[in-house]
Amino acid sequence: MLDIDTEFRKGILFVRLSGLLSSSNCCLLENDVGKLIVEDKVRFVTFNIYNLYFIDSEGVDTILKYNTILLKNNGIALVCGLERMLMKLRNRRDCNIKEVSDELSAIKYVNLGGYI
Repeated sequence: MLDIDTEFRKGILFVRLSGLLSSSNCCLLENDVGKLIVEDKVRFVTFNIYNLYFIDSEGVDTILKYNTILLKNNGIALVCGLERMLMKLRNRRDCNIKEVSDELSAIKYVNLGGYI
């Protein structure tokens, strides 16, 4: 089961994920978050994955896909809890996602222009 909590604050879409993110439920993330990014032209997204107890390769790919989309729109995806994804990212060359320690750090990073 995947729980998705979203909040738009200080110009950043915070996506808090808990439970399990896998090939069987990535569509839920795409339906909720994908629409906001594309339709509302969101440029900055922070994925908080501290409360995920499992993420598979397709879940990682979904988050990386949003980072690619955001980079093309002069934005960025940030991740809190990146260690949950590290094993799956270790051999990936296309991973240029930024880790932040918490949501406050994400706000500081974006507002100080660290994404440029």
